[in-house]
Amino acid sequence: MKTNNKRVLPIQWNKSTFYFLILVVLVVLGFWPTYFAKFLDGSADFTFYFHFHAAMAAAWVALLVLQPMLIKRKKVALHRKLGKLTYVLLPLFFLSVILLKHHSIGGKVSPNLGATLWLQLKDLVIIGIMYGIAIWHKKDIQIHARAMIATGIVFIEPSLGRLIINVFYPADFTTGFIVTIVLIYALLLILIFLERKQSKGRWIFPLLGVLYILFHWLYLFEISFLAWDALARWFALLPLT
Repeated sequence: MKTNNKRVLPIQWNKSTFYFLILVVLVVLGFWPTYFAKFLDGSADFTFYFHFHAAMAAAWVALLVLQPMLIKRKKVALHRKLGKLTYVLLPLFFLSVILLKHHSIGGKVSPNLGATLWLQLKDLVIIGIMYGIAIWHKKDIQIHARAMIATGIVFIEPSLGRLIINVFYPADFTTGFIVTIVLIYALLLILIFLERKQSKGRWIFPLLGVLYILFHWLYLFEISFLAWDALARWFALLPLT
């Protein structure tokens, strides 16, 4: 009887720079009409909070592009030094998300405020959990790599969503958003399928999928709780921005 000894190769972290460069292109396309293009036509009137968030997000994506390149070139020491920058960059990124959302609320407490905040909380929770996994397993390249890739996947939804909505559904945000998350789930299913025979780290993408489903369910069905609504109201009325 023949046995299938075909070896399934793990995700090769040192070759993932190309995919993160695709993410950079997606970010530029997604935010082009509402951010980048406005600098060309002179209509850019963004506050500090927009620029701060854009800078922190760009810095995180830049590290995702650079770090696997360093591994491929066997510059492990430099890779580790740059990795330590994330200890400062991640809190700054979180702060940029919080300040930008607070500024966009403008002190107005809407009836569904708590439910609308699930989208921002989703990104912070997913990146926080995946980054925590990556740091905890920083000596295990297979788990570390997958978790860091997962932090990059978080940036796909806001970029792809804006692109799809602006091009195909400019007057129907909900439909454009649903199309976006369906594509996100399709990507996760592909990754899960490709990883199905791996002995290490194959649980990362299923965990990511569960977190996405949870927060998308809360957001789409506008599910909230008294404690969360009270926290949302307190946040909106804080004198932050």
